[in-house]
Amino acid sequence: MIITSRPAIGNEQLSQIKRIMAEKPNINRTQLSKELCELWNWRFPSGDLKDMSCRSLLRKLDAQGEIRLPESQARPNLRNNDKRNIKCLEHDTTLITGQLNDILPLTIDIVDKKGTPEFISMLAQYHYLSFDRTVGRNIKYMVQDKNGRPVALLLFGAAAWKCKSRDDHIGWNSAQRQENLQLIANNTRFLIPQWVRVFNLASYTLSRISKRISADWQNRYGHPILCLETFVDERYEGTVYKSSNWRFVGKTTGRGRYDIHHQHLLTIKSMYLYPLVGDYRKLLCSETSLIK
Repeated sequence: MIITSRPAIGNEQLSQIKRIMAEKPNINRTQLSKELCELWNWRFPSGDLKDMSCRSLLRKLDAQGEIRLPESQARPNLRNNDKRNIKCLEHDTTLITGQLNDILPLTIDIVDKKGTPEFISMLAQYHYLSFDRTVGRNIKYMVQDKNGRPVALLLFGAAAWKCKSRDDHIGWNSAQRQENLQLIANNTRFLIPQWVRVFNLASYTLSRISKRISADWQNRYGHPILCLETFVDERYEGTVYKSSNWRFVGKTTGRGRYDIHHQHLLTIKSMYLYPLVGDYRKLLCSETSLIK
């Protein structure tokens, strides 16, 4: 039987954790979490291991003095110094202007492996945040006009682990957040290339994708999405999200996960949420897993 909610941790489970670490003294946290998920059959409905949830559980046990974890191998994501080779392709940058009706019908496709190089190339060259590696569950969308030219790209991934304004708005506790965070998807990139100047394209595209993403997520990962989130840098107005009825819930502090000195290392961002179901807060505050 697949276990989707957090397994009960008693003396037997603690003994299993300690035994694995004793038998494999060089095991790292990721390897340990995956081995435990295999042992406990702790998985998503799709069958994928819930190893990130397991690592969170291990950190809690470590903080409580129940176990002694190996040192974390995580490092800050130094995006500006990232030397990974992203192949920048040539793109047709001929100006696209006019009214929305002029470029309809739009084709909205989930990007597969074949289309990923073009998707990454466009974000790397034309999005102000460039492209960073995708970690965990994500869906990439490419929107093309009636002539087959890309006019918008959107990337949705895992929700932010913690965000005070969002968490206060939802009203969940840490256990509920850990259990149900996977029911929120984060719109981490939204690009309309600068040569595309079509009135209402952004809001129309966002609306179309908002209506289908839960089903797409269900089809790919075995469970729906109840809410979308996004962060808008303070340099921008977030007009497309406001006009598309996304809800402003507050601002970030400007501190990243590696800000151990409590200094503002990141820009302040506004956070917006877009509920996909009416009772999303009640559902997200459930004490038991909503994923069957």
